[in-house]
Amino acid sequence: MQLNSLSKKLLFNTVRIDTLLENGSEGAGTGFFFNCFLSDNPYPFLVTNRHVVELAKVGTLSFTAAHEGAPVIGKRLDVSIADFANQWFYHPDPEIDLAIMPLALLGKSVQALNENIYFHAIDIDLIPSIEQLDAFDALESVLFVGYPNGVWDNVNLMPIMRRGTTATSLLLDFEGKREFLIDASVYPGSSGSPVFLYNPESHLSPESRKFYFLGVVSAVFFREDDKAAVGGSCAVQGSCNEMIDLGLVIKADVVRETIRYFATMKLGI
Repeated sequence: MQLNSLSKKLLFNTVRIDTLLENGSEGAGTGFFFNCFLSDNPYPFLVTNRHVVELAKVGTLSFTAAHEGAPVIGKRLDVSIADFANQWFYHPDPEIDLAIMPLALLGKSVQALNENIYFHAIDIDLIPSIEQLDAFDALESVLFVGYPNGVWDNVNLMPIMRRGTTATSLLLDFEGKREFLIDASVYPGSSGSPVFLYNPESHLSPESRKFYFLGVVSAVFFREDDKAAVGGSCAVQGSCNEMIDLGLVIKADVVRETIRYFATMKLGI
């Protein structure tokens, strides 16, 4: 595969996270690679949701192998990490559903595989400024990448790309929190998916094309129906939860804030 387009590179921005929880149950979610500079040095992180990892006893990250700087499609490298929940740094506010892990912590685990991993990190500069946000419309196209309901291309190790639109204005904080809604098919497993404003249409001038990192999928909205379900998987009688294609997204600036807390509390910078 020639990585000659933005969307192809985004196929390697995410990593699947499989977890074994303390109660013996299993979970799955999405993480993604995010790069910034700390003390003028590049410092890559994995980013996901707090709720994906905070109760995990063991976590497994599934990567694509690299050879001579290119991805080896379908060659899977699994890194299993014990005491998984304690390997992450959480936003100090327990109500904020974000967790980050310095990629350096994975160094020994990856070296033990005697292989290189392939990934594309998105850059902190892709977070829109206040001035750029002010230029956005109330309705914008978005792209998010991950593993909805655990679905992925297990043979080629590819995530699932999905499209949608903003459902609330990016300029406003939904319900007074630094979050917004997207109108898209968001499912459990999409938790931790990066969300981008994505407008790559080739007929537009380069100045009109848009690509920004907007935030992280955190939750999905359901409608409760106490009536009998029709054509669904719920019981004939009783309560039935139906997704209403609305996803909750934590704004990108909160990711930057979490990294700043990490730099202050863990690195003293």
